[in-house]
Amino acid sequence: MIESLKPGQNIKCTVSSLPRKRDSIDTIERLMRRNPVVARGLKKAHNQRQQTLNVYIRGNRDWTSRVKCGKIARVVAGASWVMPFDLSISKDLASVAANLKIENA
Repeated sequence: MIESLKPGQNIKCTVSSLPRKRDSIDTIERLMRRNPVVARGLKKAHNQRQQTLNVYIRGNRDWTSRVKCGKIARVVAGASWVMPFDLSISKDLASVAANLKIENA
């Protein structure tokens, strides 16, 4: 299926089963973050964290207490997202193809 995809076309990916390896879960999360809606939410959360950054003085220097970023994209069975296909992600898709259902959007 991956060989028939053209760069720039939108594809819909659905998690059919949870992978066992942590590396595969990280790869799927990274692919989920390519969804424009998720990317917009991550950027908005980043800007909000930067505006409310707690800066304090410690040893005559500015220190910050950074807030951890939220997990917008979570790998659960049945989760689906739409993203534009790019040749740079074809190897990532091939490595987790056993856990994903890939189709045209």
